[in-house]
Amino acid sequence: MKPNHSFTSLALIIVLMVILTFAAPSLLNAHCDTMNGPVIKDARVALEKNDVNIVLKWVKKDHEAEIKSLFIKTVTARSKFPETKDLVDQLFFETLVRLHRAGEGEPYTGLKDEEVKHSIQEADNAIAKKKSDELIANVVHNVERLLHQRFEKVIEAQASMNTSVDAGRAYVETYVQFVHFVEQLDALTAASDDKQVQKSGNHHH
Repeated sequence: MKPNHSFTSLALIIVLMVILTFAAPSLLNAHCDTMNGPVIKDARVALEKNDVNIVLKWVKKDHEAEIKSLFIKTVTARSKFPETKDLVDQLFFETLVRLHRAGEGEPYTGLKDEEVKHSIQEADNAIAKKKSDELIANVVHNVERLLHQRFEKVIEAQASMNTSVDAGRAYVETYVQFVHFVEQLDALTAASDDKQVQKSGNHHH
């Protein structure tokens, strides 16, 4: 089946709205509790450079004093007792992420060693390069692919839906999956601010 140009336009609109909505720092929060995430990366740099200001952006002002105090203790312990470096670093990392999540209204569930998702890596790379063309192209491609797949299944099932009850049920299943997918995309793009996006998408930071 030939691609429908209306799908291409829809996909582009969806992508542009998503990019604009997530342009704020909240985009990075999706992996802030991982050891490979931006919070821990900044924390490592801060400790090596002895500059707490590098990590203060990750916590609310109410938690600033606590982080500054712990940072001084961590740097002091690293200097006087090198053998405790890994232990005190880990405590600092956990506290920083816990306070960051508290500022976002989310519970702290521990640091995760899992790899950062490919899509998030692409988002980070786009920000680092200050170029979004490749990211947009990849997202457009994925949205188009999924829309076409679900649409074609609906059309295929529709052709035989009246031949039997089972065929009718098969059509309904593909129809529901397709409509729900479009609904989810619409809910995402309809969000007018970060809080609504986080609520509708059930994001955990």
